[in-house]
Amino acid sequence: MRVEKSVANAVVRRPVWLGARSLSCRRGQFVLGVFLVLLSPACRAQRYFFAALGGPSTLSADAATRLDSINAVSLYKPENGPAVNLAGGVHLNDWFSIQGNYVWNQNRLAIAEIQGPSSLEQDRRSSENGAIADLLLYFRSRRSRIRPYLSAGTGAVRIGSTSAGPVRGMLSPVPPQTGAVKVPLRVAVGIDLLWRRGWGFRYSFSETMTRNPFSAALDPAGSRRLANFQNLFGLVKYF
Repeated sequence: MRVEKSVANAVVRRPVWLGARSLSCRRGQFVLGVFLVLLSPACRAQRYFFAALGGPSTLSADAATRLDSINAVSLYKPENGPAVNLAGGVHLNDWFSIQGNYVWNQNRLAIAEIQGPSSLEQDRRSSENGAIADLLLYFRSRRSRIRPYLSAGTGAVRIGSTSAGPVRGMLSPVPPQTGAVKVPLRVAVGIDLLWRRGWGFRYSFSETMTRNPFSAALDPAGSRRLANFQNLFGLVKYF
C-alpha cells in the first residue's frame, strides 16, 4: 500500500516544465525534419538537370496622355520576337528544385508621340539579357514521366534598345542607344515530359516583370510596368 501511494505521489508531483520541455523537443524535431527534407535531401534525390528552350517573346505595351494647354499623347507598340532560355539546376528532392537561367529575347517596337501640332515616330529594336535564379515546385515525383511545376525567381536583367530606322517628326527623339539594369520578378508554369535515359520535353510559359525603361523615355511618361511573356519549348536532361 505504501509503495502504491509513493508511486501515485510521484505521478502527481511530476514537474510541469517537464511536459512543456517534451512538447518543445517534439516541435524542434519536426522543424528540423522539415529543414532536412527541403535542404539536406538523401543522396538519391541529389540529381542535376539541364534545359535548352526557345520560342516567341511578347512585350506589354503602354500609353500616356496629358491634358493641359498643349495636349499630348505618347505610346509604344512592341512586336513579337525570338527568345532563348538556357537553364541548369539541381533537384533538392522529388518536389523542390533550384534552377539558374540565362534568358535572352529581342523585339522590335514603334514609339509615337503627339504634342499639339508636333509629332514623332521612331522604330527601335529592344533586347533583354537576364540571369535569374528560380525555385521550382513539382507536383509529381521524379519517378513519374509527367511532371508539371510552378516556379518563381529573381536576379538581374539588362534591358537595352537601339534605333532601327529614321526618326519621323519634329519632336526630340529617344537617344540612339539606351540601356538599364533592372531587378525582375519571374513566375512560370511548365511541364517536363520525360522519355528514356533522362531525356525529355519541356514546355514553359513565363512572365517577367520589371520597371519600364520604354515608358520612362516617353513624353509624357507611361506608368505601367514592363511585362515580358515567353512561350518556350525545348529539351530537358536529368543526370
